[in-house]
Amino acid sequence: MAIYKYVGRNRKGQLKKGTLEAINKNQAIAKLREDGISPRDISEAKGIFYKEITIGNPVKHQHFVIYCRQFATLIRAGVSIVDSTKILADQTEDKYLKKVLKAIVDELRTGIPFSDAANKHHKIFPPIFVNMVRAGEASGSLDETLERLASYFEKQYDLKKKVQSTLAYPITLLVIIIAVVSFLMLSIVPTFTGMFEQFGSELPAITQFVVNVSDGLKNYWWLILFIITTIVSVFSFLMKTNKQFHYSVHVALLKMPIFGVLLQKSAIARMTRTLSSLVSSSVQILQALTIVEKVVDNPVIGRVVLDSRDSLEKGERLSAPLEKSWVIPPLVTQMVAIGEETGSLDYMLAKVADFYEAEVDRTVDTLKSLIEPLMIVLLAGVVGTVVLSIMVPMFSIFSEVQ
Repeated sequence: MAIYKYVGRNRKGQLKKGTLEAINKNQAIAKLREDGISPRDISEAKGIFYKEITIGNPVKHQHFVIYCRQFATLIRAGVSIVDSTKILADQTEDKYLKKVLKAIVDELRTGIPFSDAANKHHKIFPPIFVNMVRAGEASGSLDETLERLASYFEKQYDLKKKVQSTLAYPITLLVIIIAVVSFLMLSIVPTFTGMFEQFGSELPAITQFVVNVSDGLKNYWWLILFIITTIVSVFSFLMKTNKQFHYSVHVALLKMPIFGVLLQKSAIARMTRTLSSLVSSSVQILQALTIVEKVVDNPVIGRVVLDSRDSLEKGERLSAPLEKSWVIPPLVTQMVAIGEETGSLDYMLAKVADFYEAEVDRTVDTLKSLIEPLMIVLLAGVVGTVVLSIMVPMFSIFSEVQ
């Protein structure tokens, strides 16, 4: 969508100036005429104040999932694509999605296929959606394709939330531990340090260590904050600009104890589910692999997918590069090989996806049952160390007073 400035006259001959949103100049002219304004001059507004700034995907995942399911239901019920899109534009709660769907309705009325109209809005409709819809339009099975898409995005959403919830729990507890320790070090420990100095007795090793840490935090907190901010900024910059660094970080994450297995299983489930959906929708296999490389959101597995595409282009087997990769389990390689030989690649990939999605569920449940007691023990250990460092010299002081 772009912003257009216009000058024109209404039906009474009065001069009108203003701006409006439209996909292109022709649509802007059509909108003005519908409002009874005869445009004399119209041009696209330039400048930062007329640009729509969005960060990431402006539509929430759950809203897009709901949209896909409702769209599939309407098409299955025999409602036309134009009417279905108009109905969903009127009832959706997401403002950005509402605006985009209204724009697509205008484009559909000009005779443009839905896939081409959706392809103009990359932030909303991912490549897998556009290509599967295009294949469904060509084969006349758009309703089945939309049902498949709705199920796909629902599974991806559930998978993403399970992984996020597992990772969020230890991170939250870690933040709590840091906050508690910072409070003790900056508020409680300095109070007792002054009292210990008055008695002039030699402090135990554990107490001296805690006092040194407290003094360091109190006197050099600004330096610590600066170092942490610098490290985070440099890390973020390298992740965005240096492909090799980005790749190495993901290798380290996949090899990380405990959580690496969860990330690997969820990425493989996403890869196989996406490729299965694309193949079953009759999307050309080379194009499907290109889409999967982008959707999988993991450069390590993405590189393996691209190697498989190159293997196919050379007339070799799809499963050959999978066998050589350390990140792809033998089960995936064997199922893909069987699917190639029997012509049931989409079915085999779907079964692999089902297996690894179930594995993610089991891994999430196991990790949650293990992480909670471990983090509680860690919190108790850290706080207990600080309390013990205060109590040990206190007992010595009480003995001397008595």
